Amino acid sequence: MTRVEKAEELFRSGMNCSQAVFCAYADEFGMDEETAAKVACGLGGGVGRTREVCGAVTGATLVLGMRHGPDKNVVYPLVQDFVAKFKSECGSVVCRELLAGTGATSGGKPDERTQEYYRKRPCVELVKLAAGLVENGAAV
Repeated sequence: MTRVEKAEELFRSGMNCSQAVFCAYADEFGMDEETAAKVACGLGGGVGRTREVCGAVTGATLVLGMRHGPDKNVVYPLVQDFVAKFKSECGSVVCRELLAGTGATSGGKPDERTQEYYRKRPCVELVKLAAGLVENGAAV
C-alpha cells in the first residue's frame, strides 16, 4: 500500500485530515500510529475546527519537520515549496475556503462521517494530494 492509499484509508477510518497524512508516515520516524494520531489530533478541521490552515497541509508539514528538522533553514523552504504546490492545485490552503459551499461549519464536534459527508467534501482528495506531494518528492 502506498502512503497516499494509507492516508486515504486512515481518513476514511475516521481520522482527521492532519492525522491521516501524518500517520501515513509515522513508521518512517519510528513512531507508532497512536502517538502520531495524538500529535496531529488538534490540527484537524483547520486547527481544532477553526477552519484555518487545512489539516492535510498541517499533517504534511509535520512529516516534513520530522523528516528534515530540526533546522528551520532546511525545513521552511521545503514547507514553502509544498504549500505553493498545494495552493497551485487547490487555490488555497485555508480549510474554510477549500470547504466553501459544502455546508461545513466551524467549532463544535466533528461531523458524522456519512456518504453525504464524503460526497460533499473534498477532504479525501486533499489528504491524497498532500500525501502524494510528500511521497513524490515535491517537497524534498
